Amino acid sequence: MCHQTVSLVARHLEANGIPTLCLGAARDIFEAGRPPRAVFVDYPLGHSAGRAFDAQDQYDVVSAALRGFASLTTPGELLTLPNRWPDDAWRAEASSTEGKDTRQPRDETPQFQFPADREAAIASGAWAPG
Repeated sequence: MCHQTVSLVARHLEANGIPTLCLGAARDIFEAGRPPRAVFVDYPLGHSAGRAFDAQDQYDVVSAALRGFASLTTPGELLTLPNRWPDDAWRAEASSTEGKDTRQPRDETPQFQFPADREAAIASGAWAPG
């Protein structure tokens, strides 16, 4: 979900008595959206909760973010985590104005978590292999 939408939703929830905390990698959008509590990690978009396949980094990021519920006491406060991405090569692509599409092709084949899910989809008529 985009950082701006999350910021707006968090502000609405907080106004209705539900504590929120936003974790993300777009500092400028958090600064503009001013969610009640926000934690910024200087990682590429899509990796706000830590590096893929790095359980320790994910634990460190999420644990530090959750501590923000206790440490972020001023509305709109933004905590910056000290975590660093292993290299800065991603920054050039993230700031590029070339407009090239770097997404992977979409796989149109349905994906099922378990074989039983696939069987249930077939049995219900929701999907037919083919």
